Order: sequence, then structure tokens, then C-alpha cells
Amino acid sequence: MGKGLILVFTGDGKGKTTAALGMALRATGHGLRVLVVQFIKGSRQYGELIAAQGLPLLEIVPMGKGFINLRAKEPLPEDKELAQKAWSFCQEKVGTGKYDLIILDEISYLVNCHLLPLEEVLALLRNKPPNLHLVLTGRQMPQAIIEVADLVTEMKKIKHPYDQGIAAQPGIEY
Repeated sequence: MGKGLILVFTGDGKGKTTAALGMALRATGHGLRVLVVQFIKGSRQYGELIAAQGLPLLEIVPMGKGFINLRAKEPLPEDKELAQKAWSFCQEKVGTGKYDLIILDEISYLVNCHLLPLEEVLALLRNKPPNLHLVLTGRQMPQAIIEVADLVTEMKKIKHPYDQGIAAQPGIEY
């Protein structure tokens, strides 16, 4: 395998996690072992969890409780505890050599909500195994992460059904 890449999917539009999961599907098709660590998701049965049950090379681990309050002045202790647990899990898995691709889903929220120091994420990116691909998703990805990345894609919201009062749809939003 060639150089392990760092890829970022960010922006205010829908599709960041979906793009990362598409990459996971493609990678497993080529025999790569994939881990998806979901830092925020965890409160419902997402479609990707159901689908992954039939893909032995794809492991998805939801480690959150659902949405966190992005406007809170101080993170909740429960959010801090879950974030630290997920981050420790992620660091351990990066070092195992078991995976070819690891997706850090919605990691920007942890950094932006002061649940995880930016420097720790940058250290992981700089010191990852040379052949390991890492994908980071989330809105408002910190500029320092964007600078380290090999590929950055910004999803831009033009129109969204939620703005029209349409609730999240199974198989589309979750």
C-alpha cells in the first residue's frame, strides 16, 4: 500500500459522514480493514450500523450520546467523559496496526467544544503509522487540521429539507 493519507470532509452541508462511509465501503471492497469511530452518534440505530453487520472488514463504533450543545459555555461532565473515552479508544486502535483506514467521525465537534485539545489530534495525525489512512469529519474543522491534511473537501449547504420543516428520514439522515 502507498502512503497513508489524511482526508478531511468538513463544511455546513450534509454529506460529510456519508462521504466517509462511501470511502469505507470502497476500501472494504479492496480488502482493507476499516474502523469508524463515531464521536457523537450513539443514541439511535443508524442505518450504517445495520449495514456494517454484513461487512466483516468494517467495524463501526458509536461512542457518543447523540448531539451535544455546541453553544454551551462549558461542556457537560458527561460529554467530557464520553469524549475522553472515545479518544483513548481511538488512540489505542491507531497504534494496533489492525486497520488500514480509520474514520474519526465528527471529531471537529470535540475540538471546537473544548472536549479534546487540538494539539492531541495534531499529534495523532503527525505520528500515525505511515500506511494508515485517516478520515476526519465535522463542521468547522480547525485550520491546523486542514493544513496537515492531504485532501480537504468542503460540503456546502444550498438547501436542506429540515429548513422546510421536514424531519430526518431513515436511510437518508440516519
